[in-house]
Amino acid sequence: MVNEDKIQALIDKTAEAELGGGQDRIDVQHKKGKWTARERLHQLLDEGSFEEIDKFVLHHATDFGMDKKKFPGDGVVTGYGRINGRQVYVFAQDFTILGGSLSLAVSQKICKVMDLARRNGAPLIGLNDSGGARIQEGITSLAGYGDIFMRNVLGSGVIPQISAIMGPCAGGAVYSPALTDFVFMVEKTSYMFITGPQVIKSVTHEEVTLEKLGGALTHNATSGVAHFAGKDDQTVLAMIRELLSFLPQNYQEKPPCVEPTDDPERTDIELREVVPENARQPYNIRMIIDSVVDNRHFFEVQARHAQNIIVGFARLNGHPVGIVANQPSFLAGCLDINASIKGARFVRFCDCFNIPLITFCDVPGFLPGTAQEYGGIIKHGAKLIYAYCEAVVPKITVITRKAYGGAYIVMSSKHLWGDINYAYPTAEIAVMGPDGAVNVVFKREIGAAEDPAKKEAEMVEEYRSVFATPYRAAERGYVDEIILPEQTRPKLIRALESLKNKQERMPMKKHDNLPL
Repeated sequence: MVNEDKIQALIDKTAEAELGGGQDRIDVQHKKGKWTARERLHQLLDEGSFEEIDKFVLHHATDFGMDKKKFPGDGVVTGYGRINGRQVYVFAQDFTILGGSLSLAVSQKICKVMDLARRNGAPLIGLNDSGGARIQEGITSLAGYGDIFMRNVLGSGVIPQISAIMGPCAGGAVYSPALTDFVFMVEKTSYMFITGPQVIKSVTHEEVTLEKLGGALTHNATSGVAHFAGKDDQTVLAMIRELLSFLPQNYQEKPPCVEPTDDPERTDIELREVVPENARQPYNIRMIIDSVVDNRHFFEVQARHAQNIIVGFARLNGHPVGIVANQPSFLAGCLDINASIKGARFVRFCDCFNIPLITFCDVPGFLPGTAQEYGGIIKHGAKLIYAYCEAVVPKITVITRKAYGGAYIVMSSKHLWGDINYAYPTAEIAVMGPDGAVNVVFKREIGAAEDPAKKEAEMVEEYRSVFATPYRAAERGYVDEIILPEQTRPKLIRALESLKNKQERMPMKKHDNLPL
């Protein structure tokens, strides 16, 4: 029989650990509009499913009076639980304890749960809210970050890794989230940067605010470091739960299917009106995506960044798919550096975790200009080529309008081993657009004509009718079928069904050499 004093001692120690840095610090956290680590885990995980690990761990530092500043559990809460009934492993940094700073003990707790996630094939979710390395511990704190980075790499492509930035994340601390698959941020209460505003001011004399330097909108729209932004903690945690609903537990599983509630044979005659007759006129590719996917629900990734390409998750007849689409309403859908990187990263993630790829192609080419060339559009564009070539999941492409030059090849063409390639009757598949092609091929004839403008217009129209169509590509087998727009949904669903048992592997190698 357990002694009553020992039972009470456990109850008291548990209560002390669960109070974190104390009620005063909890109140400060709440005044900033932020939840505590435990409140976040309670909201993220299925009710009653959280099992905590290492609740009573203490740091062992003694310098600078640290032997008098010890809290059970130190600066992070770790454990496992369930999201929508499926196992996940979690850690949540506790800002109420020494600013959530990383001690050796904190890093060891995080590494333990990372190892458990990888060994057991379950997603890892990290909720970051930390002042960074614990300065009082010196080199051991830095060693802790290195240990975490190593485990991020070991888990990459093995299990989904998700980071939520829910407070400060600076210096070396930012690299662990950057090594994970998806980064969420909270607007106005989270930020990420390598060096803060004061250091930047002293070195480069630039003046910049925390929000402008590393806030949620900066990293979602400008840098592309983050993939999602939510208005508060609750919104971000709900978004994480939704993201996981599309993902398998690990690389050996297929993504989770749901019972479909949308007719797989549903057609939408209004799709005939989406692509304009005038090839110069923009339109919103989201109109096609939303119409085609189950229940018109599309979970977009990096919605604010590189908006000339759209990526995200949806379902077709209950099966998760990854969607990549050129966006004609932004930069005419051209591929540039940011779009290429964004698309490549998403394609590689889907391939890692057995998520079929649906590509909607309307691309006039790569964005021209010295800024793009000097910035390395050649190597960055090659990343998207590489990603599609490397992907062995089912790949289905729909060419809605323009598919010109090298950009046509890049967008999951038959030449990159696309499995099923469709085209609308409005598709224009050629080396370049009619205007450019005519001025290259027939420059002399146009110049010698009695009315050069009239001659050019005639030749443009002739070129368009002969080459800027899907039929030449279909004659060569580069397009498997030319379909009516309203047939898109049932055609995609049937194609996915036909490819469900696809088996393909890349050649054996130590690892590839992606053009970085």
